[in-house]
Amino acid sequence: MTTLRDAALKSKAWPFEEARALAKRYDKKAPEKGYVLFETGYGPSGLPHIGTFGEVARTTMIRRAFEVISDIPTRLICFSDDLDGMRKVPDNVPNTDMLREHMQKPLTSVPDPYGQFDSFGGHNNAMLRRFLDTFGFQYEFISATEFYRSGQFDATLRRAAERYDAIMKIMLASLREERQQTYSCFLPIHPETGRVLYVPMKEVNAADGTITFDDETGREWTLPVTGGNVKLQWKPDFGARWAALDVDFEMYGKDHSTNTPIYDGICEVLGGRKPNHFSYELFLDAEGQKISKTKGNGLSIDEWLTYAATESLSYFMYLKPKTAKRMSWDVIPRAVDDYHQQLRAYPDQTVEQQADNPVWHIHGGQPPQSGMVVSFGMLLNLASASGAADKDKLWSFLRRYAPGTSPETHPDLDAAAGFAVRYYQDKVKPLKQFRAADAREAAAMADLLAALQDRTGAYALDLIARKNAQEGKADAALPVVNWSDEEFLQSIVFATGKLHGFDPLRDWFKALYEVLLGSSDGPRFGGFIALYGLDESIALITAGLAGGLLPPPDEIPA
Repeated sequence: MTTLRDAALKSKAWPFEEARALAKRYDKKAPEKGYVLFETGYGPSGLPHIGTFGEVARTTMIRRAFEVISDIPTRLICFSDDLDGMRKVPDNVPNTDMLREHMQKPLTSVPDPYGQFDSFGGHNNAMLRRFLDTFGFQYEFISATEFYRSGQFDATLRRAAERYDAIMKIMLASLREERQQTYSCFLPIHPETGRVLYVPMKEVNAADGTITFDDETGREWTLPVTGGNVKLQWKPDFGARWAALDVDFEMYGKDHSTNTPIYDGICEVLGGRKPNHFSYELFLDAEGQKISKTKGNGLSIDEWLTYAATESLSYFMYLKPKTAKRMSWDVIPRAVDDYHQQLRAYPDQTVEQQADNPVWHIHGGQPPQSGMVVSFGMLLNLASASGAADKDKLWSFLRRYAPGTSPETHPDLDAAAGFAVRYYQDKVKPLKQFRAADAREAAAMADLLAALQDRTGAYALDLIARKNAQEGKADAALPVVNWSDEEFLQSIVFATGKLHGFDPLRDWFKALYEVLLGSSDGPRFGGFIALYGLDESIALITAGLAGGLLPPPDEIPA
């Protein structure tokens, strides 16, 4: 019998592939520190965005995969670079004039523009932790401010002073000549102004562990590199942190990948062992631009969770991390439905298939059952057709469609119904554009209407028989008349489109969506009729043919 570990050792799922590569790091000797350390870094210059979540989610997936194939304990650290100087005021926060007075101060020394925390860095750190806690991540949080000021980083900083020339050799090779003249890996924090200074060093005293420099006014200062008086530039800080914490794994975006040799080199200069890396593609907004914390473009974590459950976002993050992802509103419904499709498939899969199923990695090997008796996309179309203002309206259809279901027995369906109404009201309803049917479309819809109105089924069966004859299948058996059967209803819709010469047939369904639902895309129409109800569907088609769904003439664009 194949065990999960056996399956994991052969799985092509990317978290298991990365976990196997990490396990080779200690195939001869366990880590002296007693655990394997995963790290994610966060620059709290603005509110956390969805890419930050993705980094922690994906790292967690690799961590869980590693724990299947190895008995070595693991830890995950989320490190916030909150001692960085504020170089730009974000566009998406209040009190920007106040923030400009504190430019170049460490983020944990800048007042909180929201007035809720002791600093701007503290506010953004709290937002990050709240978001991560929403998803139940198991992590340890480290603030760079505390790391520097508490002395935890002192030994590495003293070593950086001792090996200053070696660090500078790595860094200068990556800089333009003009930048080389003033660059130092050390950034002093001015004792009086509290600002992070980008100034050249006059002396780095390895024996004393001090730096000497002139500030912007020409005054000379000498500061110890320890105790939070000095911080490292961000690239050296990356590698120094790896060395100080003995990090085994860290992933980062593709925009960092060219710096990997710098990070690795500095880590090794400081006596560390470079960690395993994973470079993922960037997240893009609807216009294809990189998502930025300071711009606030793209979807935020809170925005996604306004319209879908947390698991759908985790599913989105699992998919093809080496491929750039467009983060816009229309990706949410597909992510929800694809997640539940995988969830439904999981119980009947082999151990090998389960190891490759995204839901294993999302739920750490214990995925729940799906209670989605209809898709999220269908719920959206139901909300659209019924004009639902709350989820109770959708439940009036769901109870009839699937007797025995209720908010209590199907909580995920209940949550999805609420999300669907909210998504419809905010994102679909404002963009709905109904149109009138042309002559051929109107004739086809009239036929479909007549078939649905004839409860004997004779008209419907005649349509299906004529379609079969048209295709040279006159002897094909006709379906059993069952007005609650999605397949029977779909066969009527399909036959109607065929008989009226729609080629490709997609044009027929597109006409139904645009005339009846005000959208160019929509559901499998037989399933929609079954869910919405026969009488309601008849009324909808009747209204569409009569122009009753069109806006008043004075509201129709010229």
